[in-house]
Amino acid sequence: MPLHILVVDDEEDVEHLFRQRFRKEVNDGKAALHFANSGLSALTQLEAVDKKDIIIILSDINMPGMSGLELLEKIKQLYPEKKVMMISAYGNEQYMNDAKVKGADDFLTKPVDFKLLKEKLLTEA
Repeated sequence: MPLHILVVDDEEDVEHLFRQRFRKEVNDGKAALHFANSGLSALTQLEAVDKKDIIIILSDINMPGMSGLELLEKIKQLYPEKKVMMISAYGNEQYMNDAKVKGADDFLTKPVDFKLLKEKLLTEA
């Protein structure tokens, strides 16, 4: 069974980038990617699918509307068993501390090191 990953980011090119970088894992049946361009869209997807399907959520912090940190809080309230990794272009201590306090399982900075990300994700499976 593939590892289902929900990527939440308002930047349009992120989906293309993740599909390109995870092509082998998707083709090999090791990963299934899902995408949301906002926090609200992510919550809608989580409500619509079998709760077991999406295992890990990767969320950008800076998004219009609901921020990634607000999304993190909601996910941890509604789905405490879900793993959430926060991603930000700004690797400052304040963001990292806020994410940790709100329940983030990990924090990554952009540009994403996909080799490291794959190692972290595939050990979760």
